[in-house]
Amino acid sequence: MTERINRKWCLVSRPVGMVQESNFEPREEPVPALTDGQILVRTLYVSFDPAMRGWLDDRPSYLPPVGLGDVMRAGGVGEVVESRNPDFAVGDVVQGLFGWQEWAVVESGGMRAPSKVPAGVPLTLPLSVLGTTGLTAYFGLLDLGEPKEGETVVVSGAAGATGSVAGQIAKLKGCRVIGIAGGPEKCRWLTESAGFDAAIDYKRDDVGAKLSELCPKGIDIYFDNVGGEILDACLARIADRARVVLCGGISSYNEKEQPPGPRNLLNLIIHRGRMEGFIVIDYLPRFGEAVGELGRWVSEGKIVYQEDVQEGIENAPATFLRLFQGKNVGKQLLKIAEPQGGA
Repeated sequence: MTERINRKWCLVSRPVGMVQESNFEPREEPVPALTDGQILVRTLYVSFDPAMRGWLDDRPSYLPPVGLGDVMRAGGVGEVVESRNPDFAVGDVVQGLFGWQEWAVVESGGMRAPSKVPAGVPLTLPLSVLGTTGLTAYFGLLDLGEPKEGETVVVSGAAGATGSVAGQIAKLKGCRVIGIAGGPEKCRWLTESAGFDAAIDYKRDDVGAKLSELCPKGIDIYFDNVGGEILDACLARIADRARVVLCGGISSYNEKEQPPGPRNLLNLIIHRGRMEGFIVIDYLPRFGEAVGELGRWVSEGKIVYQEDVQEGIENAPATFLRLFQGKNVGKQLLKIAEPQGGA
């Protein structure tokens, strides 16, 4: 058998400010032989999320930082091509933290443990609407937001993989939903395809003025993916008993220094509001519940989604940067290979 060579990208320096392609280095090495309990996965698709930027900083977080010299961590979907684990057979499609690489040697247990993708599920769905982005929207909106029929919900980063699903779930719960996104194309998709009631283009509109116009009775739920000035504008317009769900803060992920805190926090006292952050892995025992509901809504056409698929392992760093350049539309993915049916 011809020796397999693994092409991969490793973190070689920690970014200061905006992440750069030069923070990563391409490397090649032979794929090691398997030991008992391991499987060899051929990566098919890699997932990219803004939260991965935080994994590059050497500071405590909900996951340890990626080590210098290590393969860049990322979720992926792949195909089992060799197995010394009785739970997995050659040809199984699996998902897990396989990283920016063509081949991954993984075993049961631990952070990188693989799980099988059910037969018939499109290969990209476990990384998008049925993956962590969809799960994040589900638990953040329903458990922390607690939407009630007739309430006004505002979502920032609304055309992204998480924000778009959060807004559509709010619509399913009978809410009026306003999305904030960048550019006319994204805003048009929100209202014409995703069913949002209105969209604000933060690149062209006065966000505060548009929020005042569209939310005359205030914001009942704000699902925040960006932080910064938009968070401040929404805090200034919350309704009584509002819930502010802190999901992400992409506006400051690449800042050398963190920006000043919001100026309108006192509104949480005045309006008896609640602001809470969360990490989706806290809900791990309930993932099955969420995947079942999301899968049903997708199959019934009640949730639509977009996937931005780039191609080639050589383009991994450039694909990651698309998230911070506003280029991606929906879930950012990178296609590495075609499934070979166990070949």
